[in-house]
Amino acid sequence: MASQTAPLSELIGHHRPGHALQQPFYTSPEIYEADLEAIFYREWLYAFPACLLDKTGSYQRLRIGAYDVIVIRDGQGEIRAFHNTCRHRGSVICSATKGRVAKLTCPYHQWTYDLDGRLIWARDMAADFDATKHGLKPVQCRDVAGLVYICLAEDAPDFDAFAETVRPYLGVHDLSNAKVAHQSTIIEKGNWKLVWENNRECYHCAGNHPDLCRTYPEDPSITGVNPDGTFPEKVETHFNRMEAAGAPSRFRMAQDGQYRVARMPLLDGAESYTINGKIAVQKRLGQVPTLDAGTLLLFHYPTTWNHFLTDHSITFRVTPIGPQETEVQTTWLVNKDAVEGVDYDLENLTRVWTHTNDEDRRVVEDNQQGINSPAYEPGPYSTTHEDGVLQFVNWYLDRMRSTHAPQTLAAE
Repeated sequence: MASQTAPLSELIGHHRPGHALQQPFYTSPEIYEADLEAIFYREWLYAFPACLLDKTGSYQRLRIGAYDVIVIRDGQGEIRAFHNTCRHRGSVICSATKGRVAKLTCPYHQWTYDLDGRLIWARDMAADFDATKHGLKPVQCRDVAGLVYICLAEDAPDFDAFAETVRPYLGVHDLSNAKVAHQSTIIEKGNWKLVWENNRECYHCAGNHPDLCRTYPEDPSITGVNPDGTFPEKVETHFNRMEAAGAPSRFRMAQDGQYRVARMPLLDGAESYTINGKIAVQKRLGQVPTLDAGTLLLFHYPTTWNHFLTDHSITFRVTPIGPQETEVQTTWLVNKDAVEGVDYDLENLTRVWTHTNDEDRRVVEDNQQGINSPAYEPGPYSTTHEDGVLQFVNWYLDRMRSTHAPQTLAAE
């Protein structure tokens, strides 16, 4: 077990390769704050599918640590993001989690902003008051093939390499013609890193996910990361067949490991995440030509993993809300012309991942409770099944090494 009080640099330095992290990384309020500062306040974060903002003035409110952000579609159709803080005396402007407005008006003193963030009305200010100097503070915002990302840092890391890599893969899924069929938000009482570690392996799937295992293979060459780019013949054949059909599929991974994209096969004969393995939506979303194309898997640390299928797509967003609490939001996307009850049954569409999310919540919460014990000691990863977990942990430690400031942390 880690020392009750240790510098973060010491905890990182004492990490044993191939093993889980020490207890303070999952329990310490100070390390939680360090995670926010080093990662969530600096990196590009997935927000939501762009189709959620379907009309001018539609907005979504996001909260990440101490930050409160409005993401909105302006009058020119562009998606913009702003800090949800009035430039007068700091009141929040949007108190609801989502909505639609003609202008952004502060409820306190009615300072009013256009949808592009410009201050356009402020009552009874001095004659020399310059409204152009008091627009809403912008947050960097990008839309890549229908997925919206934001970055809280003033000097954001490069986004173009990621966008250029994934755009061809996402393009055939036609997310510009999507609508939200369903969205769920759950709170998992576990550290955000445990949520990610659980996602990055299927070592646990057979014992915990009966519905998912009807269609999703436990094969570690599919659930892992394979940084050397080699795959079994079956997967290589799948890549070649899909690419020949016009659906980019071959494994691509960022040099630093932050993101990965690959179109992987489902179990033999499976078409989608349903109990019977058949497609869930008859009016399909996208242009993937064959029903057995599998799932386009995309992850981007620290906030999102995704499944893009031949009939619908599913996005996931991870947001830490405390040292031992994480919000997971899941969004099911279908063709904007698909009609519930005609083209799809909502329960059939959502059952597999609704059940899987709840099962993962229990797994993560049990994991957190065990780690909270004074008896916890980091154990070794399976080299067969948990290479994806190891890859995530190494990415996390690299980020913390490069950005943290020396400090003393009180462990739980």
